[in-house]
Amino acid sequence: MFLAVIGFITISAQYATAQTPDPTTDQTVQQEIPIHQQLKTKFIEGGAGFMASVLLCLIFGLAIAIERIIYLNMASTNTDKLLKSIEEAYATGGIEAAKEICRNTRGPVASIFYQGLSRVDEGIDVVEKSVVSYGSIQMSLLENGLSWIQLFISVAPMLGFLGTVIGMIGAFDAIQAAGDISPNIVAGGIKVALITTVGGLIVAIILQFFYNYLVSKIDSIVVSMEDASISLIDILVKAKK
Repeated sequence: MFLAVIGFITISAQYATAQTPDPTTDQTVQQEIPIHQQLKTKFIEGGAGFMASVLLCLIFGLAIAIERIIYLNMASTNTDKLLKSIEEAYATGGIEAAKEICRNTRGPVASIFYQGLSRVDEGIDVVEKSVVSYGSIQMSLLENGLSWIQLFISVAPMLGFLGTVIGMIGAFDAIQAAGDISPNIVAGGIKVALITTVGGLIVAIILQFFYNYLVSKIDSIVVSMEDASISLIDILVKAKK
């Protein structure tokens, strides 16, 4: 009898151990979930409508930012090398040779130089005004698209906050329908509501980094344009003497 009781206790302990979940095992299973699957789950929990709107802000913002990065990298010019080539060509082949150098060089600096060299016969003052006027046009082209990135940076968090407010309203409706303040209802509703805010803030932070990089890149090109334009005027003045 005693042996039977001992055997029953042993079997019960083994069964309880088999049925009791191992925290380490659960943690391992959670860690094995791919990151894209976790993001997909959070995306669905946040609400497809608002999360899709936030995602579109990210996609469009990144598309414009990448296009601007490519454009600005192509617009960058080695101004020292260009000025040296123009000065040598102007000294040996005249104004047409210098203009040919500008035509074969890409970038806003070469375009500004070409406009200035095209009006050398009208005087240095006209050349200077032409360089300044065309420089403003080139600056506008460099800044093209930045306003859209700013728009997406502002809109993404607002869409997230709007989704949060609507989610909170849904949570309070669930509380009212249940007739009791259940921790599960409150916590679940608030968690889902805040996911949209997190998504909007993440999108805004990502686009803000790209925006600041583009602004610094444009400032660098503009400074280079202004410095090179002054050097071009000096070259033309020396050539006239």
